Amino acid sequence: MDAAHPRVLGYLGRALSLELTAVQQYMTQASLVGLWGDESSAERFREETVEEMQHAERIVQHMLQLGVAPAASQLQPVTHAPDLVGLLEQNADLEQQLVDHYDEATRFCRVINDEANGAFFQALLEDEQHHSSDLEAWLQQLGGRRRRGYARYGASTATRRDPRARASF
Repeated sequence: MDAAHPRVLGYLGRALSLELTAVQQYMTQASLVGLWGDESSAERFREETVEEMQHAERIVQHMLQLGVAPAASQLQPVTHAPDLVGLLEQNADLEQQLVDHYDEATRFCRVINDEANGAFFQALLEDEQHHSSDLEAWLQQLGGRRRRGYARYGASTATRRDPRARASF
């Protein structure tokens, strides 16, 4: 097989890091929500763990086929939240990182006319877009995303300026 472009190899390494970050996050969250007594959500997170592990395995196999030693160099720390909606919001953000990464990698492969690696990244992109849609649908079932910052907790603009002002809930 011809040598892959160094930037393509960089995309593969970053993809492996992101996928293993997702594995670590979903696995931890499965245990956490299990401790909360939410076995249904725990099982869903376990399924997500397996799916992301399969992606990581595909990336490792692809890198080996290219003659490159797989290395996930930068795993992100597991994020936490006090409730299921918060966990799902963070997971949706992580999934968006994956979608953006695969989209960029696919576009780059098109630019350099690397059809094989472009098709590989495109397949992962489609999987992650589907996964991202599933997470958004789950969030919608639970009432949707919350607003960020002070508004997330129902604080008005006056509350942010004057801590004595009462928040409206």
